[in-house]
Amino acid sequence: MRILFSLLCVLALGVVGCSGTAGADGSEFPEAEAAALQALKEFHQAFNARDEEAWAATLNYPHVRFSSSGNVTVWDTPEEYMAGFDFGAFEALNPGWDHSAWDSIEIVQSGPDKVHVALQFSRYDAEGNVLSTFKTFHIMTNQDGHWGTQSRSSYAVP
Repeated sequence: MRILFSLLCVLALGVVGCSGTAGADGSEFPEAEAAALQALKEFHQAFNARDEEAWAATLNYPHVRFSSSGNVTVWDTPEEYMAGFDFGAFEALNPGWDHSAWDSIEIVQSGPDKVHVALQFSRYDAEGNVLSTFKTFHIMTNQDGHWGTQSRSSYAVP
């Protein structure tokens, strides 16, 4: 039920105004979860817009990525992150890619300043055909009032 609530908040309401109540054990933090989901929405929008600067701004630093090949990469600043990513090269490795979309979002754990989110997303061509589907895990953190992806682990290939 909580997963459905989170998806509805993101998709139907754009996370604005989402609220809920904490679980009986106090393990849910609805304000933190809503802020984390909003940060993920901005991450996704900036990626699909191919806006490297806006995308880098959705992350918290140092930013850590565990890739499908087992590599671990750490970027200390947005500038370092942008220097290491090129949308042109990404598109060359993903022929036909037009955009990506989430298939599922599940908040696994949350606290007042950190939220763990398991996602599945698909890459699509311009006609809406699925090119590939991957699972990923994001650790969302609040750094001085800025919610962003601090770390992610993905099975996505470039």
